[in-house]
Amino acid sequence: MAESVYTSNTANLQKYLQLPQKGAVIAEYIWIDASGGTRSKCKTIKKVPESIKDLSEWNFDGSSTGQAPGDNSDVYLRPVAMYPDPFRLGDNILVMCETWMSDGKPNAYNFRHDAAVLMEKNKSHEFWFGLEQEYTLLDAYGWPYGWPKNGFPAPQGPYYCGNGTGKVFCRDIVEAHYKACLYAGLEISGTNAEVMPAQWEYQIGPCDGIDLGDHMWMSRFLLHRVAEEFGVKVTFAPKPIPGDWNGAGLHSNVSTKEMRADGGMKHIEAAMEKLSKRHKEHMKVYGEGNEARMTGAHETASYDKFTWGIANRGASVRVNRACAEEGKGYFEDRRPASNADPYQITGMIVETLCGKIDGVDVYAKTVDSENVQQEMVVEVSKP
Repeated sequence: MAESVYTSNTANLQKYLQLPQKGAVIAEYIWIDASGGTRSKCKTIKKVPESIKDLSEWNFDGSSTGQAPGDNSDVYLRPVAMYPDPFRLGDNILVMCETWMSDGKPNAYNFRHDAAVLMEKNKSHEFWFGLEQEYTLLDAYGWPYGWPKNGFPAPQGPYYCGNGTGKVFCRDIVEAHYKACLYAGLEISGTNAEVMPAQWEYQIGPCDGIDLGDHMWMSRFLLHRVAEEFGVKVTFAPKPIPGDWNGAGLHSNVSTKEMRADGGMKHIEAAMEKLSKRHKEHMKVYGEGNEARMTGAHETASYDKFTWGIANRGASVRVNRACAEEGKGYFEDRRPASNADPYQITGMIVETLCGKIDGVDVYAKTVDSENVQQEMVVEVSKP
């Protein structure tokens, strides 16, 4: 692929990556910011951690990430999961973190905390999740990679799972990301080219409970880091190109031990009834701009109406035909957009199927978020 002005000089970097670290370990702390992106900062630790408990709490300037006002800007990072670092190799690690405030409460954008409470409360149901992450690769100017400048490629048809020049773009990034995820120990189960050219998909799962969100967020971080080295941008926009082009989703596959047991279809049908009654609540956390994607066309359901069916890709929720014939298995919620938060998706599904818990809220904390943004504006405008 063509080289971008933003491409990292990884060839020169290699000789430095091979330098010995003399027993030190680099831990890269990663968290989710106010815009649904990932941020990170690194620290040196003196010995290899044996578990997440060996990693200390840290902090960052939340006023610079939209997560705290300037007069109370410290946001604390609490490690929750760690993975081998596929970039630095050796004993170096990547650390997934939750964000917390100085008053001991989760940050307004910490959606993991409440989801984890729900997962723990309902762990007897043994929830399994598998999410299908679609994304689009853009060139340095924000246009889908490989598309004609100021123009469009041939209509959709030859691109899905395609092979060959002109049918797929940036396979090198996809392959690099796949291997990076495997090295890090993430449960990535596959990848494929999608319907729109320069659009791809990978799948994370099956994972138990809260692990799905951790693995998905870490895989997103790795995708951005890999693309950074190639000078290519990643977008999770649910409708990156208006018109007769497929959008990008985050189809969410869900199963409980009851659904997987003989006669599990009756539990899947009961789940459909519960999901139908909370459609609006789900759509609130299923991704920003999702209404542009969910038009009823391009393998989507209507944004405003809940439907489900066997092998129907135009329904809100699809039940695999093999599952229906076997009478057990899982269901696929096709509503979430590609930019949705996996903690909120899985948390909302568990809440709908198993019931609410007092004090737990998987919705976007819009009031807190607006207050933070208001205070941010005031802070920035000061002379």
